[in-house]
Amino acid sequence: MSSLDEKASAANVNITQRVLTLIIGRLLVIFLLLISSWIWHSGRLQLSFDSFPQGLFLVFIFSVGLTIVYFFLLRLSSSIGWQIRTQFLLDGLLITWLVWRTGDLTSPYITLYIVLISVSSFFLRPLNTLLMAVTCVAMLIGLAILTSTSVIESSGPQQELGKAIQIVSFHVVAFLVVGLLASRLSERRSSGQELEQTAKTLASLRVLHERIIESIRSGLITTDLDGKIYTFNAAAAEITGYTSDDIRGTSIFDFFGDIRIPIRISLEASEKGEQPPRFEGDLVTPDGFAVRIGYGITQLFSESNESTGLIITFQDLTEIRSMEESVRRKDRLAAVGRVAAGLAHEIRNPLGAMRGAIQVLESSTPPGSIHSELMDIILKESDRLNSIITNFLSYARPPAGEFLETDVAEAVREMFKLLRHSPDIKESHELVDDSGPDAIVIAADTSQLKQIFWNLARNAIQAMPDGGKLRVGLENTPNNRVRITFEDSGKGMSPEQVEQLFEPFSTSTSGGTGLGLSIVYQIVRDHNGAINVRSIEGKGTTITIELPKDNRRSPAARVSEEESDSESQLNRYLNVKAADSEVSS
Repeated sequence: MSSLDEKASAANVNITQRVLTLIIGRLLVIFLLLISSWIWHSGRLQLSFDSFPQGLFLVFIFSVGLTIVYFFLLRLSSSIGWQIRTQFLLDGLLITWLVWRTGDLTSPYITLYIVLISVSSFFLRPLNTLLMAVTCVAMLIGLAILTSTSVIESSGPQQELGKAIQIVSFHVVAFLVVGLLASRLSERRSSGQELEQTAKTLASLRVLHERIIESIRSGLITTDLDGKIYTFNAAAAEITGYTSDDIRGTSIFDFFGDIRIPIRISLEASEKGEQPPRFEGDLVTPDGFAVRIGYGITQLFSESNESTGLIITFQDLTEIRSMEESVRRKDRLAAVGRVAAGLAHEIRNPLGAMRGAIQVLESSTPPGSIHSELMDIILKESDRLNSIITNFLSYARPPAGEFLETDVAEAVREMFKLLRHSPDIKESHELVDDSGPDAIVIAADTSQLKQIFWNLARNAIQAMPDGGKLRVGLENTPNNRVRITFEDSGKGMSPEQVEQLFEPFSTSTSGGTGLGLSIVYQIVRDHNGAINVRSIEGKGTTITIELPKDNRRSPAARVSEEESDSESQLNRYLNVKAADSEVSS
């Protein structure tokens, strides 16, 4: 509303300036006309009062007085139109009076009528300009009639009736021709102003349209009938990673893939008056990652209700689908947790008895015999089975963490020291520590933090059996958090493997039990952190962990947690919000 008021105020100021120019310009023209007439009547540059044009001087005096009145009216009244018409009417009367005082039909100032008609075309509409010409004709004819019938005294030589009619007719034709031309000029001027105003309005509407398009938080694409993209808003660029310059002019089928069937279904629904359905698909970003999107298609119509193209709106569903998968994962973990405590203990107890019995039998078996070798195999497999059960219990019944001030950078450096002496490290492995020399202190359980780093590092090394590069980065992020990045150049994973990465007993790329990363996931969530995964098959994997710096727990909470049994601990874990896993292919 304020913008409309500003435009109206600017238009009024423009008209007022034009009227002021008319008032001052009229006074200057009359003054110059007075001086030139004085010189003309004197016949030389030496002026004398005997040759002073008294009639024109009176017109000048009247004009000065009227100019003062015009200024006051312009200040007091906001109606400009009637003031302009009144001024031109008074100008016509002054010219008529001047013509009467300077020779009637033989006056050289009859030409001022033509000037008046021409000037009026810059201030009046075409019809009013033509009426101004008719008014000047009426004034001249009236003056000729009044002087010829001696109603008023003529100041010029007596003219024959035929001669007077000839002079008047000539001037009438000239006034009307000038009036017609001036009205055409006024029409073109008005059309030009309207065109300019329309152009400004269209420009404002275009800017408004662009701002509305750019402010929409959903991705928006418009195409022509051939599927060429010509609108690509900021949200679309943010979701897809492409810029509008990269996409504009390309085919929608190159960008979205073959969506002819969704287009046909949407158009048929629109023709039936139904709501067009929503569709889902994958978009590949310039970095090669897949983004899950939900999109809808509608027709784009012109003002004449003709179809001119398509409107496609879409949203990023990657995070939503990730949350849905996290919910499903939590349900599966709950099923595992319900049988965790009882089943693990039921297996472990007879396993211990079996191991003790085998050790007794082994003591009475000759070394090197086939029975001794079989017993060694049984003992090793029982140890492996015991290790699996221990990891499973650690996952199902995590110990209560003691949150103390921990230097994350120092924990990363200690992990690298252990990793360099690991038998899995080969000369073809490149270990890069980008944690930096500065200490980054957070509130965390030191042993659990080291367990996270060790599990992720070993998984990365096992994903690079023929060698590769492992880089660990550490940086501060906004909102008082710390980001730790594990980036390897190993085999990578498929989207299905990434989705199941943190599930217990999932298929592991390293050949383990699949509990290591499940424990990592649980520890991160217990630290109120988030873990994200990006992986491309054959190119490597990047795992990003974000942890809050201030993550202290009250002593009462720790005591309560330590006193809770395994079932309550598992339920506490299962009620923690699922991690945000970014799955990319």
